[in-house]
Amino acid sequence: MSFDLKRVALPGGIHLDIVDEGPTQAPALIFLHGFPESHRTWRHQIRHFAGRFRCIAPDQRGYRGSSKPQEVAAYTPDKLIGDVFLLADTLGIANFTIVGHDWGGALAWGVALAGQHTRVSRAVIANAPHPAIFQKLLYTNRVQREASQYIRGFRDPANDALVKEHGLTGLLLQEVKWDRPNAMEPEERDQLLRDWQNRDAAFGMLNYYRASPIDVPPMDAPFAVPAGYTPPALPKLTIPTLVIWALDDLALPPENLEGLDEIIDPLTLVKVPDCGHFVPWEAPEAVNSAMEEFMAS
Repeated sequence: MSFDLKRVALPGGIHLDIVDEGPTQAPALIFLHGFPESHRTWRHQIRHFAGRFRCIAPDQRGYRGSSKPQEVAAYTPDKLIGDVFLLADTLGIANFTIVGHDWGGALAWGVALAGQHTRVSRAVIANAPHPAIFQKLLYTNRVQREASQYIRGFRDPANDALVKEHGLTGLLLQEVKWDRPNAMEPEERDQLLRDWQNRDAAFGMLNYYRASPIDVPPMDAPFAVPAGYTPPALPKLTIPTLVIWALDDLALPPENLEGLDEIIDPLTLVKVPDCGHFVPWEAPEAVNSAMEEFMAS
């Protein structure tokens, strides 16, 4: 299952390699992949929906053949979210459904909040925490804080030498325990391992974490919201939103779902049991079915 990539130049100098499948005039789905993957995250969904929807899936900035600026400041959330709207503009897409997983889901929250009722008609988020909930969990929830300690390793410049010597693979082996070799097709895994050897891409990917305002306390910090902390001033999300959550995610426990119904209306929540973090390709039938039912309603 392969896709033709086309190169798109965004205003401001960023170039993205994108999948653009399906009828040009059909309703658009813009798919955002997470760390440390590519447009291939959504291979099953693109094949499933491309007969009826225009499916756009970029390799986001910092990834694979897309532009890979090396400065951390090039990866602040406003720039990453801005890429999505600039991509839609460049392709002549006025309105779209945003679909995101992991880091792509984090950006999809931002895209949906910024574009609701103007550019974004619906949102589909898979295993990506809402920013208002995630930060509070990092302060108060031991499971989430422990699961997120890898972010401190990703941000630590002391690990840059490891990345320069071994690519992203070296740092992943040191910091995370997500690897489930049997869950991914061998050819997909081999391609990812090749992608992770690109040093510029490795630092581009890490810069998503380094530019993020999220605060990850060490494990010996108090489990309490710090005095003076002000939650992000985010509006309520009031476009139809589907949240798909795999329940065996080692990085993001299901406590991230608590309180979503208070800040999203209308909300559809679909839980996927016996599935790890990478739900779009670990449980593609469940994701496709949930999206079908959501978009039909």
